[in-house]
Amino acid sequence: MKTHTFQSQLKWTGNRGQGTKNYKAYDRSYTVQAEGKPTIQGSSDPAFMGDPTKYNPEELFLFSLSSCHMLWYLHLCAVEGIIVTDYQDLAEGMMMEDTDGSGAFKEVLLRPKVTIADPSKKELALQLHHKANQMCFIANSCKCAVKHEALIH
Repeated sequence: MKTHTFQSQLKWTGNRGQGTKNYKAYDRSYTVQAEGKPTIQGSSDPAFMGDPTKYNPEELFLFSLSSCHMLWYLHLCAVEGIIVTDYQDLAEGMMMEDTDGSGAFKEVLLRPKVTIADPSKKELALQLHHKANQMCFIANSCKCAVKHEALIH
């Protein structure tokens, strides 16, 4: 078994001068980055007093699942001789918030739209989404179900 270690840096940038004196005294803004890569501006979702122009953790979670699935899918297609010429995904996650303010994603639905060069391989191309879901590091780390409704052209 191989071990891989990843690091990221997070910095809260929302101190308006009073810190967290009260719930409305601070901004939810932050930055995240990994060494040698561009900084990402983040905030909480507007439902939680966040900045709607910045990415929120929930969106970043969906990005991670969607991109991990795609990368595994492309790998599996290459191994199976399926030439993918276009790949797009519209991911959607359903998060349930509890009365105490905690919550969790209950389900994520990926909707990849894939174009392949050889239409005769459409059935195999569809099946490979299941294997990609089984292989995805991020999906394997989730408590919620990660489903997909793939469309192959």
